[in-house]
Amino acid sequence: MGTHDKSADGSPERSPIGEGGSLSGAQRESDLRKRIQALEAELSASRVQAREHARLEEQVEQLREANEHLVMATVSAQSLRDLAEATNRRQTEFLAMLAHELRNPLAPLSMSASLLHSLGGSNQQLTHVAGVVRRQVDHMARLLDDLLDAARISSGKITLAVRPMTLSAALDQAIETVAPRIRERSQHLQVALPDEPLTIEGDPVRLTQVFANLLGNASKYTGDGGRIALRAWRAQEEVVVEVSDNGSGIAAEMLPQVFDLFIQGPRSLARSEGGLGIGLNVVRNLVGMHGGSVGADSAGEGRGSTFTVRLPLSAAAAPAMEVAPGPSAAEGACRILLIEDNVDACDTLRTLLELAGHEVTVAYDGHAGLAEAQAGPYDIVICDIGLPGIDGLEVLARLRAGQSGPGVRCFAIALSGYGQLEDRERALGAGFDRYLVKPAAPDALLGLVGEARGLRQPA
Repeated sequence: MGTHDKSADGSPERSPIGEGGSLSGAQRESDLRKRIQALEAELSASRVQAREHARLEEQVEQLREANEHLVMATVSAQSLRDLAEATNRRQTEFLAMLAHELRNPLAPLSMSASLLHSLGGSNQQLTHVAGVVRRQVDHMARLLDDLLDAARISSGKITLAVRPMTLSAALDQAIETVAPRIRERSQHLQVALPDEPLTIEGDPVRLTQVFANLLGNASKYTGDGGRIALRAWRAQEEVVVEVSDNGSGIAAEMLPQVFDLFIQGPRSLARSEGGLGIGLNVVRNLVGMHGGSVGADSAGEGRGSTFTVRLPLSAAAAPAMEVAPGPSAAEGACRILLIEDNVDACDTLRTLLELAGHEVTVAYDGHAGLAEAQAGPYDIVICDIGLPGIDGLEVLARLRAGQSGPGVRCFAIALSGYGQLEDRERALGAGFDRYLVKPAAPDALLGLVGEARGLRQPA
């Protein structure tokens, strides 16, 4: 028998094991490569996410900064608005106080002019001087009114009491207002109004102011003996009012800005025409508040000017013409208490009322006035608003609190330098029956006294 070689038997058995181990290592290497590739993909994705996160954080930071800037800008804008409103409010309050302080000395001047006219009799020179003083006082009062109206319009303080009214009512009142100035300068006013009544929606007081300003402007810039024309007509669904003159005219470069605030054409150093460059701005704003328009035209300097107002017609019927009550025919003088801290104004007004046949008692401050009113009785109390001690509103409020029944209730007239709508409303709310702004026309005041006398009932 031959010998058995074991080494030869083992060779075929080891070979499969070695091959199997080699295959297992290759698999592991392949798996490892796949895992590395997966990890690399995850790392790459993480890097992309990190970059996206960083970009988003940068955008968030930019948005945060932008939001902070927006908040700061909003706060700054609100602060600027508050500052502008406060400035505007202070300006309006200052102008109201300025008007009050300037109207106070105008009141005794106006009353003194009326007294001079009454006492002048046949003395033509004295009558002429009284007329000059009165006209200049009225001119000063109109300048104050224009200044205050411009301030109230710019701050939105003016409200309109709109109702159906005839155009002729406003035009007639405007003509009556300006007629003394036109007569003084021997100017000729031609009026051409339509026969048919034209109804508009308007505030009678403000529309009268519009047309009075235009007529007054025409008179101011037209020489003595010049011509002024007022025409009105219907144009489809509008009414057209035209005020023209043959006066100094308007330069072509001034026409586009003639309605701007404080704008005036060239004036001589003498400034005989006067004015503040406010009246036409007030006209434009008031006409605009009525839904209308106003324009200006001129052929040039020295060739006159034309102002044209257009207002929408109203479909409503105008109310029947109201007849203003005249002085009462009731007999007898009134017992009047006059409370006014301006001594000159108080004494002048007392003289005017006494010459009209009334019995007048005066007080120069709020406390003395209230004590005198409570000690009464008085038929009429004429009271200033701005008084030392306690103001006129409190005087009337306390006085009304102690009065009951028509037999003991006096007729109260407020006489004040404050002319804004809220001032009037506060006075009427405190118990005043009527409100007059200084310098009140003596005829208007005596008319209210006559009205009170007509309403007086026996105690």
